[in-house]
Amino acid sequence: MDEFLRQATAGGDTFGLWETMIALGLSFALCLMIAYFYRQSHRGLSYSVSFVHAMIILGVTVSVIMLIIGSNIARAFTLVGALSIIRFRNPVKDSRDVAFIFVSMAIGMAVGTGFYLTAIVFTLFACFMVYSLTRFGIGSTTRREMLLKLHLPVDVDYHTAFGEAFYRSLREHALLSVESLQDGKVAELVYSIEFKPGVDEPAFLAELRGVTRGGKVALLTGQESIDV
Repeated sequence: MDEFLRQATAGGDTFGLWETMIALGLSFALCLMIAYFYRQSHRGLSYSVSFVHAMIILGVTVSVIMLIIGSNIARAFTLVGALSIIRFRNPVKDSRDVAFIFVSMAIGMAVGTGFYLTAIVFTLFACFMVYSLTRFGIGSTTRREMLLKLHLPVDVDYHTAFGEAFYRSLREHALLSVESLQDGKVAELVYSIEFKPGVDEPAFLAELRGVTRGGKVALLTGQESIDV
Protein backbone atom coordinates (compact mmCIF):
# COMPACT_ATOMS: atom_id res chain seq x y z
CA MET A 1 0.00 0.00 0.00
CA ASP A 2 2.82 2.39 0.86
CA GLU A 3 4.48 1.62 -2.46
CA PHE A 4 1.23 2.33 -4.30
CA LEU A 5 0.86 5.70 -2.55
CA ARG A 6 4.45 6.61 -3.37
CA GLN A 7 3.84 5.82 -7.03
CA ALA A 8 0.51 7.63 -7.00
CA THR A 9 2.06 10.81 -5.59
CA ALA A 10 5.15 10.72 -7.79
CA GLY A 11 5.96 13.72 -9.98
CA GLY A 12 6.38 13.90 -13.72
CA ASP A 13 3.37 13.65 -16.02
CA THR A 14 1.37 11.76 -13.41
CA PHE A 15 -0.82 13.41 -10.82
CA GLY A 16 -0.82 12.51 -7.16
CA LEU A 17 -3.58 10.96 -5.08
CA TRP A 18 -3.96 14.02 -2.86
CA GLU A 19 -3.96 16.33 -5.87
CA THR A 20 -6.79 14.28 -7.38
CA MET A 21 -8.80 14.29 -4.16
CA ILE A 22 -8.35 18.05 -3.74
CA ALA A 23 -9.42 18.67 -7.34
CA LEU A 24 -12.50 16.46 -7.01
CA GLY A 25 -13.56 17.84 -3.65
CA LEU A 26 -12.97 21.49 -4.49
CA SER A 27 -14.66 21.35 -7.89
CA PHE A 28 -17.63 19.52 -6.36
CA ALA A 29 -17.99 22.10 -3.57
CA LEU A 30 -17.70 25.07 -5.93
CA CYS A 31 -20.14 23.60 -8.45
CA LEU A 32 -22.58 22.94 -5.60
CA MET A 33 -22.38 26.63 -4.72
CA ILE A 34 -23.07 27.61 -8.33
CA ALA A 35 -25.98 25.13 -8.49
CA TYR A 36 -27.49 26.62 -5.32
CA PHE A 37 -27.41 30.15 -6.72
CA TYR A 38 -28.81 28.85 -10.02
CA ARG A 39 -31.79 27.34 -8.19
CA GLN A 40 -32.35 30.44 -6.06
CA SER A 41 -32.22 32.81 -9.03
CA HIS A 42 -34.13 30.70 -11.56
CA ARG A 43 -37.30 32.19 -13.00
CA GLY A 44 -39.87 30.59 -15.29
CA LEU A 45 -41.26 27.10 -15.81
CA SER A 46 -38.24 25.30 -17.24
CA TYR A 47 -36.42 24.38 -14.00
CA SER A 48 -34.90 20.90 -14.20
CA VAL A 49 -33.20 18.94 -11.42
CA SER A 50 -31.45 16.86 -14.09
CA PHE A 51 -29.86 20.01 -15.50
CA VAL A 52 -28.57 21.00 -12.04
CA HIS A 53 -27.07 17.53 -11.54
CA ALA A 54 -25.55 17.62 -15.03
CA MET A 55 -23.99 21.00 -14.29
CA ILE A 56 -22.30 19.69 -11.12
CA ILE A 57 -21.13 16.45 -12.77
CA LEU A 58 -19.80 18.39 -15.75
CA GLY A 59 -17.70 20.70 -13.57
CA VAL A 60 -16.16 17.82 -11.63
CA THR A 61 -15.54 15.83 -14.81
CA VAL A 62 -13.79 18.74 -16.52
CA SER A 63 -11.46 19.10 -13.54
CA VAL A 64 -10.45 15.45 -13.90
CA ILE A 65 -10.02 15.86 -17.67
CA MET A 66 -7.66 18.78 -17.08
CA LEU A 67 -5.68 16.67 -14.59
CA ILE A 68 -5.38 13.86 -17.13
CA ILE A 69 -4.28 16.17 -19.92
CA GLY A 70 -1.73 18.10 -17.87
CA SER A 71 0.95 19.35 -20.25
CA ASN A 72 0.78 16.32 -22.51
CA ILE A 73 -0.28 17.39 -26.02
CA ALA A 74 -0.86 13.80 -27.15
CA ARG A 75 -3.38 13.24 -24.35
CA ALA A 76 -5.15 16.46 -25.27
CA PHE A 77 -5.65 15.37 -28.89
CA THR A 78 -6.69 11.89 -27.76
CA LEU A 79 -9.34 13.25 -25.41
CA VAL A 80 -10.62 15.67 -28.06
CA GLY A 81 -11.10 12.76 -30.43
CA ALA A 82 -12.80 10.66 -27.79
CA LEU A 83 -15.16 13.43 -26.67
CA SER A 84 -16.08 14.37 -30.24
CA ILE A 85 -18.25 11.24 -30.53
CA ILE A 86 -20.60 12.56 -27.81
CA ARG A 87 -23.85 14.00 -29.13
CA PHE A 88 -26.24 16.05 -27.02
CA ARG A 89 -29.85 15.61 -28.09
CA ASN A 90 -31.59 17.72 -25.44
CA PRO A 91 -32.14 21.33 -26.57
CA VAL A 92 -31.35 24.06 -24.06
CA LYS A 93 -34.34 26.42 -24.06
CA ASP A 94 -32.92 29.07 -21.75
CA SER A 95 -29.76 30.93 -22.83
CA ARG A 96 -29.01 31.47 -19.15
CA ASP A 97 -28.60 27.71 -18.70
CA VAL A 98 -25.84 27.72 -21.33
CA ALA A 99 -24.02 30.40 -19.36
CA PHE A 100 -24.15 28.25 -16.21
CA ILE A 101 -22.73 25.30 -18.14
CA PHE A 102 -19.74 27.43 -19.15
CA VAL A 103 -19.34 28.61 -15.55
CA SER A 104 -19.15 24.99 -14.37
CA MET A 105 -16.65 24.15 -17.09
CA ALA A 106 -14.49 27.15 -16.20
CA ILE A 107 -14.46 26.10 -12.53
CA GLY A 108 -13.48 22.55 -13.48
CA MET A 109 -10.71 23.77 -15.78
CA ALA A 110 -9.30 26.12 -13.13
CA VAL A 111 -9.31 23.43 -10.43
CA GLY A 112 -7.94 20.75 -12.76
CA THR A 113 -4.98 22.92 -13.77
CA GLY A 114 -4.14 23.79 -10.17
CA PHE A 115 -5.44 27.37 -10.11
CA TYR A 116 -7.36 26.80 -6.89
CA LEU A 117 -7.44 30.43 -5.78
CA THR A 118 -8.67 31.52 -9.21
CA ALA A 119 -11.44 28.92 -9.07
CA ILE A 120 -12.57 30.05 -5.61
CA VAL A 121 -12.48 33.76 -6.47
CA PHE A 122 -14.33 33.17 -9.76
CA THR A 123 -17.01 31.08 -8.02
CA LEU A 124 -17.61 33.76 -5.39
CA PHE A 125 -17.72 36.47 -8.04
CA ALA A 126 -20.08 34.41 -10.25
CA CYS A 127 -22.44 33.86 -7.30
CA PHE A 128 -22.36 37.57 -6.49
CA MET A 129 -22.99 38.40 -10.15
CA VAL A 130 -25.97 36.02 -10.43
CA TYR A 131 -27.45 37.31 -7.17
CA SER A 132 -27.08 40.93 -8.28
CA LEU A 133 -28.63 40.33 -11.70
CA THR A 134 -31.61 38.60 -10.10
CA ARG A 135 -32.04 40.73 -6.98
CA PHE A 136 -31.98 44.07 -8.79
CA GLY A 137 -33.78 42.87 -11.94
CA ILE A 138 -31.04 44.08 -14.26
CA GLY A 139 -32.27 43.97 -17.85
CA SER A 140 -35.87 43.21 -16.86
CA THR A 141 -38.84 45.21 -18.04
CA THR A 142 -41.77 46.56 -16.06
CA ARG A 143 -44.18 45.51 -18.81
CA ARG A 144 -46.37 42.50 -17.99
CA GLU A 145 -47.00 40.73 -21.27
CA MET A 146 -49.25 37.68 -21.40
CA LEU A 147 -50.50 35.23 -23.99
CA LEU A 148 -54.18 34.91 -24.83
CA LYS A 149 -55.33 31.77 -26.63
CA LEU A 150 -58.84 31.65 -28.13
CA HIS A 151 -60.96 29.14 -30.08
CA LEU A 152 -63.34 30.99 -32.40
CA PRO A 153 -65.91 29.64 -34.90
CA VAL A 154 -64.78 30.35 -38.44
CA ASP A 155 -67.99 32.20 -39.28
CA VAL A 156 -66.98 34.96 -36.83
CA ASP A 157 -64.59 37.58 -38.18
CA TYR A 158 -61.69 37.63 -35.71
CA HIS A 159 -60.44 40.94 -37.13
CA THR A 160 -63.37 42.81 -35.54
CA ALA A 161 -64.89 40.36 -33.02
CA PHE A 162 -62.74 41.42 -30.06
CA GLY A 163 -62.23 45.08 -30.92
CA GLU A 164 -64.45 46.56 -28.23
CA ALA A 165 -63.22 44.27 -25.44
CA PHE A 166 -59.60 44.78 -26.38
CA TYR A 167 -59.96 48.56 -26.57
CA ARG A 168 -61.59 48.74 -23.14
CA SER A 169 -59.25 46.38 -21.26
CA LEU A 170 -55.91 46.19 -23.04
CA ARG A 171 -53.04 48.61 -23.38
CA GLU A 172 -51.50 46.68 -26.26
CA HIS A 173 -52.29 43.53 -28.23
CA ALA A 174 -50.79 41.73 -31.21
CA LEU A 175 -51.96 38.68 -33.13
CA LEU A 176 -49.18 36.07 -33.10
CA SER A 177 -50.72 33.10 -34.89
CA VAL A 178 -53.91 31.75 -36.47
CA GLU A 179 -54.44 28.00 -36.83
CA SER A 180 -57.34 26.03 -38.26
CA LEU A 181 -58.73 23.20 -36.07
CA GLN A 182 -61.50 20.60 -36.20
CA ASP A 183 -61.49 20.25 -39.99
CA GLY A 184 -61.63 24.00 -40.50
CA LYS A 185 -64.61 24.64 -38.21
CA VAL A 186 -62.64 26.43 -35.49
CA ALA A 187 -59.79 28.93 -35.65
CA GLU A 188 -57.23 29.04 -32.83
CA LEU A 189 -55.91 32.54 -32.24
CA VAL A 190 -52.93 33.46 -30.10
CA TYR A 191 -52.46 37.08 -29.01
CA SER A 192 -49.72 38.82 -27.08
CA ILE A 193 -51.52 41.23 -24.74
CA GLU A 194 -50.84 43.74 -21.97
CA PHE A 195 -53.64 44.73 -19.58
CA LYS A 196 -54.45 48.27 -18.55
CA PRO A 197 -54.04 48.95 -14.79
CA GLY A 198 -56.93 47.78 -12.65
CA VAL A 199 -58.59 45.53 -15.24
CA ASP A 200 -60.72 42.67 -13.88
CA GLU A 201 -59.13 39.72 -15.71
CA PRO A 202 -61.88 37.13 -14.94
CA ALA A 203 -64.53 39.55 -16.24
CA PHE A 204 -62.46 40.16 -19.36
CA LEU A 205 -62.17 36.41 -20.01
CA ALA A 206 -65.91 35.94 -19.44
CA GLU A 207 -66.63 38.65 -21.99
CA LEU A 208 -64.38 36.96 -24.55
CA ARG A 209 -66.02 33.61 -23.85
CA GLY A 210 -69.33 35.13 -24.87
CA VAL A 211 -67.82 36.32 -28.15
CA THR A 212 -66.36 32.88 -28.86
CA ARG A 213 -69.76 31.25 -28.11
CA GLY A 214 -68.36 29.17 -25.31
CA GLY A 215 -65.10 28.35 -27.07
CA LYS A 216 -61.81 27.92 -25.27
CA VAL A 217 -60.34 31.08 -23.74
CA ALA A 218 -56.98 30.68 -21.97
CA LEU A 219 -54.68 33.29 -20.46
CA LEU A 220 -51.02 32.25 -20.16
CA THR A 221 -48.39 34.06 -18.16
CA GLY A 222 -44.62 33.95 -18.69
CA GLN A 223 -44.46 34.27 -22.45
CA GLU A 224 -40.70 33.69 -22.52
CA SER A 225 -41.03 30.42 -20.60
CA ILE A 226 -43.63 28.57 -22.65
CA ASP A 227 -44.14 27.30 -26.17
CA VAL A 228 -47.08 28.49 -28.21
